[in-house]
Parts: sequence; C-alpha cells; structure tokens
Amino acid sequence: MTANTTAPSYDDVEVGTELPAATFTVTRATLVRYAGASGDFNPIHWNERFAKGVGLPDVIAHGMFTMAEAVRVVTDWTGDPGAVVEYGVRFTKPVVVPDDDAGATIEVSAKVGAKLDDGLVRVDLTATSAGLKVLGMSRAVVRLP
Repeated sequence: MTANTTAPSYDDVEVGTELPAATFTVTRATLVRYAGASGDFNPIHWNERFAKGVGLPDVIAHGMFTMAEAVRVVTDWTGDPGAVVEYGVRFTKPVVVPDDDAGATIEVSAKVGAKLDDGLVRVDLTATSAGLKVLGMSRAVVRLP
C-alpha cells in the first residue's frame, strides 16, 4: 500500500466518504519481528503449544500490532501519520496466525463517520480476519487541511 500523495481536505470529504481499503498479511515471522520491536514476548504470540494450552486456537497476533495495521488505512489516506489526533479500538476477536507461509490476513475498510469542528473528521474503521470482526468501535479522529 502506498501513501496518498494528495491529502484530502476537510471541505472535500463528506460523511460516508470511503477510504481505500487494504489487506495486511501477518506471518509468524511478522510476530517475531514485532515482539522484538515492542518488547512484548508473551508466548501466546509465538509458542503454539503455550497458546493452545491457555485455550487459544493457535498463536495470535499482538493486539497493538493489529491496531497499528488497521490505522495504516487512515495514515495512508491522509498522507501524514501526525494528522491522527485520537485513535481507539475495542479488541473483539484475535487474529489467529497459522504456522505456514501464508499466515493470516487483516482486511481493513474505513469511511468518514462524522465531520467535527476545526477541520477534524471521525473515521470509522472495520477490521476483519478469517471473516471475523477483530476490532470493535475502531475510530480515529484526524485533522485535515
């Protein structure tokens, strides 16, 4: 996915404006790299035996990783990660990552849910994996020029 080279303007977006959707691939190698970068070495993110032992279906992606991948749709749309002034989600289902070369995918779509004051818009995101909604109440507030 490439960043938008023409940032949307507040005046040009309407409630319901759809952002370009994206699909992100997550493999076990992705999780290992994220664990190293974040310092989150919880074994549910890399050890299948442990994950299943605590009742999970398999190794799962870090929630914060899933959250970060989803907001990329917004930052690519604005062309500026600094445009995001607020972002929050509710974790609803885990992203299960099998031990194969294909991994899992996170599909993300988004649309403008509200135009606020002072050049701010609320973007509502939908993130799914394996047909299940993995983030709930996923919303970003962004400042547009």
